[in-house]
This record gives sequence, C-alpha cells and structure tokens, in this order.
Amino acid sequence: MQNNLLNILKKELRELFRDKKSLVMMLVIPIFIPLLVIGMSALFDTQVNKNVEEFNKIGFAYQLSQEEKEIAENMDIEVINGTEEELKQKYENSEINLYVTKENNNYILNTGSSDNDSYAMNLMETYFDSLKQYMQANYLSNNNINPNEVLNIINVEENIFEEDNYFTSYIKNYAFLFIIMAITVSATYPATDTTAGEKERGTLETLLTFPIKSKDIIVGKFLGVSISSIVTGIISLILAVISLVIAGNMFSIYDGIDIMFSGTSLIFAIIVIIAYSFFISGLCISIASKSKTFKEAQSALTPLTFISFFPGMIAFMVGVETTPILSIIPFLNFTLLFTDISNGNINLLNLVLMGVSTIIYITIVLKLIIKQYKSENVLF
Repeated sequence: MQNNLLNILKKELRELFRDKKSLVMMLVIPIFIPLLVIGMSALFDTQVNKNVEEFNKIGFAYQLSQEEKEIAENMDIEVINGTEEELKQKYENSEINLYVTKENNNYILNTGSSDNDSYAMNLMETYFDSLKQYMQANYLSNNNINPNEVLNIINVEENIFEEDNYFTSYIKNYAFLFIIMAITVSATYPATDTTAGEKERGTLETLLTFPIKSKDIIVGKFLGVSISSIVTGIISLILAVISLVIAGNMFSIYDGIDIMFSGTSLIFAIIVIIAYSFFISGLCISIASKSKTFKEAQSALTPLTFISFFPGMIAFMVGVETTPILSIIPFLNFTLLFTDISNGNINLLNLVLMGVSTIIYITIVLKLIIKQYKSENVLF
C-alpha cells in the first residue's frame, strides 16, 4: 500500500515539475507579491508626504483680518481673494483647491471629492480650528477671563504602544490575501490536469486497471497538488518578507516602526499556509474530478479564486475579529488567523480549531472522491 501511494506521488510530482504551465503557476505568480507590497507602500508614502503646495491654493470670498492672514501664512496657505462667482470659476478651472464663503459667523467650505480636495479640506479645518482658538482666547481676555483657565481646563497626553502602524497592518494583510489567491491558482491547474486532464487523455482509465487501491490513487494525487500549493505559499511568504524589508528601508512611513514578522509569527504563518494548501488542494481535486474535460474543470474551478479572496478581504475591511466559531469557517478562518498572527495576537485555541476543522473537511472530501473513483462512473 505504501509503495503504491509513494509511486503515485512520484508520478504526480514528476508530471508536475515537467509541465511548464504548472511551474509557471507555482513559481511565477508569487513574484507579483513584492510588486504589491512595494507598490502599495509607495502609494501610501506619496499620500502621507504630499507636498502642501499641491493643495494649498484657497479662495476667500471675503477680506481676511490681519490675524487670519498670519494664521494662513504660518500654515503655508496661498490666499486668493475674489467674489464667490469668480472663485467658483477658478475652482472649476482647477486654479484653486477650495474656496470659502462667509455668512455672518458661518463659514462654508466649497470643494469636491478628489484627493487634493480632501487634503485642502483637512488643511482648512485645521486653519479654522486655529482661528477659533484665537478668537475664543481674545474674547475671554476682553472679558477679563484667563483663557488658560477655560481653554486648557483639561490636559490630554498620548501614550502610544509600539506596534505596527496602519499602513503595515494593511499591507501585510493584503499581501497574505494575495498569497491565498496565489496558492489557490497554483492548486487549480495541477488538480485539473491530474483528474479531468487524465480522463481526457485516457490515462486515468489505464491507471484504474492497475492493482492499486482508489485510496492510494486519490491520496497520491492529493499530496502532489498539496506540495505544489505549499511550495507556492512558502515562496510567496519569503518574497513578502523580503519586500517588507526593502519597503521598510525605502519609505518614510515606516520610520521607527518594526514592520517585520517575529520568528514565532513566521512559524504560525507557515502553519496557516500549509493548512490552507491542504484544504484548497482537496477542494480543487473534488471539483475537478467531477468534470469530464480539462476545459470544463477549469471553468468549474475559476470561482474558487474569488471565493478564496473576497471573504477575507471583506472581513479585513469591516474589522471582523477572530472567534472560536469563525475559526472553523472555511476561507474566512485562514485570513482572520493570519491577521491575528501578523499583529502578534496568537490564540492557540483558534489555531487548533482551524487545524481540526481543516482535517475534518479534507477527510470528508477525500472520502467522497475515493468513493467516486471506486466506480467506473468516474470515467464517464
């Protein structure tokens, strides 16, 4: 039995590493992960370090007081005066980023929704906060009240714990989502080729005539696809780590931040990748084995790529936290657990539940396929 299983596994691996398409899926797709990490880091760095001159042209439909002019000058705001109609025309011609109109003590910020408009809006909100503080202090002083006793009645200090910043967490999680997608893509082609492909070529019929148990055939094929997926996942993780090191040295948004995975986090991340590789390989073989042709199997497996990616992406965007129940839900559990691992929050119970549930899912899937392969109907 072990010799038969080993021979099937050798056959699958030999065919896998001889096939150029399988190698491309397994080795080339992970290359996109550094592009994702460095590209997103460059985007965030550009947004954070945006030059104020790109959004500081502000129109005022009224005359500024001397104090307002001083605040604007200190904030590098380029003041442009004019009537409301003139400023509206300048805004439409992209000559200014925002214009302010005034009705008594009511100031209206007129702008759009582009990136530069948003930056201009934030700039003017800070401007009016400064103006409001000045006017409040001036009013209190004129009424013989010490402004410090009113405006600074409480003191707030920040104590920020050292941890990954928003950008690091965002990029790490999207890198893992891409790793999940890469593993899925890597599993679909060999799973299709070893099942529907062999049916179409007629080699499966020959294989079933040999004195080999269906269990050995299926487990051998399953391990072959799983090894392909694991290799893709490990390579992807290595490239993700390397790209994080490069990004950390290239972009100022990571200054003073330790963006690397700890040794423990890397070990648990590998465990999650291996568990997902086994899970998706069994699922791919199960679906592909029910298809009659290679093309039909590819069509049936295409939705898996999206199913593997979107649940985790939505959970990350919404901010879903891992619970024991969510740890046993396929697809979602792998992403949630990795999010916890990358943040240094390792919950052994959730990891165990993920591992046990994955083993149960794989066992059920393999038993169904083995049962199918015991019948000649698998060929038709």
